[in-house]
Amino acid sequence: MTTPHTGDTILRPDRIVTGGDGGREVLEHTEILVRGGLIAELRPAGAADERADGTAVRVIALPGACVMPGFVDAHVHLGFDSTMASDGSGGVPDRQLLLRMAENARKLVSVGVTTVRELGARGFLDVTLRDAIDTGIAVGPRIRAATRPITQTGGHCWYMGGEADDEAGIRRVARENFRGGADGLKIMATGGNLTNSVPLWKSQYSAREIRVAVEEAQAKGGFIAAHAHGVDGIRAGISAGVTSIEHCSFMGEQGLAGVATPDPRVVDDIAEAGIMVCPTMSGGMWRLRAGLGPWLEGFLARLAAFRRHGVRLAVGTDSGLQSGDHPMPVDAYVDGLRLLDAAGWSMPEILTAATSGGAEACGLSGKTGVVRVGSSADLVALDGDPLAGLDAWEKVRMVMVGGRRVTQNGVDSVASSVGR
Repeated sequence: MTTPHTGDTILRPDRIVTGGDGGREVLEHTEILVRGGLIAELRPAGAADERADGTAVRVIALPGACVMPGFVDAHVHLGFDSTMASDGSGGVPDRQLLLRMAENARKLVSVGVTTVRELGARGFLDVTLRDAIDTGIAVGPRIRAATRPITQTGGHCWYMGGEADDEAGIRRVARENFRGGADGLKIMATGGNLTNSVPLWKSQYSAREIRVAVEEAQAKGGFIAAHAHGVDGIRAGISAGVTSIEHCSFMGEQGLAGVATPDPRVVDDIAEAGIMVCPTMSGGMWRLRAGLGPWLEGFLARLAAFRRHGVRLAVGTDSGLQSGDHPMPVDAYVDGLRLLDAAGWSMPEILTAATSGGAEACGLSGKTGVVRVGSSADLVALDGDPLAGLDAWEKVRMVMVGGRRVTQNGVDSVASSVGR
């Protein structure tokens, strides 16, 4: 948990978008009292600037601003070293990679991201960075760490150290991950685009094997995310009862060269099971829309299908790496949301997916992703109305994580936010 600012703080914006009522609730003439890192009160603006004992309270005036829950990125790779080849060679040393991760974390918080789910890091570096941020040594969002993804021997991202080929192996890696400080687990239900050994549509585990990881995560009160491109892997994740399905792309043997069409029956099964989908929407994809052509149009159609069938989304960018010629920088969070906008999702729906939806995928439902009494003071102040359009989401004035003001915009860096 992020170390809170000591003492009380009052935030006085013009408006508050709480995230309640399906993302539509707006409070006027209301201020936020923050105490011990939590939202202690939502009260009429202009209350006393001191406590009952006469102690002064820090007041942050935000005239013209709107405060909303901080953004949640439910799928990042802060240290996904994409200089690494598919055989695991060519990577930078851990000590250098950790510095890159810290810089990427700073960039994320600079655009208003206050919580991330780190879904693949080697050497438990995500745990190291999480703890450094929590104690105030580093600046960044709240990190929920999955550490080493569980994958078959030589499977997708095998070089991160989570190889397992049967139920006993899956249980062993899961328990080792939690012993190392993981907040949850990630299992590679199918292959992926970054590792050539297993086609991205081909299943790596059965539903029964994935269920072992689910049981281990549930025993520790953690999340369980299933990376799944092919429909068989998606079905296995549904049957196993995972927290979220990552990508959920319905790709077949044509891979990225084709347009993947979702099976409506499977989409209905996802919605009925209450499983979150994190479709990994990169800002790099939006910026290169013309070049991606039919593939991206298929992606938008899939997002529209999720909406029609009532699937709940968590926003994730898969940032921190580069896929082919398409960079996915960590600070292009809002550009990724434009894909939802283009697919017909309303602004309240986008706000829900980017805040409380992401929080649920992280295992933090009610604790962050909403502005209400008792939730963490993970907040972003914008110069504009977030319900009027996404342009306002890029006008960040202030960011607060766990009651600590950590605004970092305007800081220059020579480091790329893509691990390459």
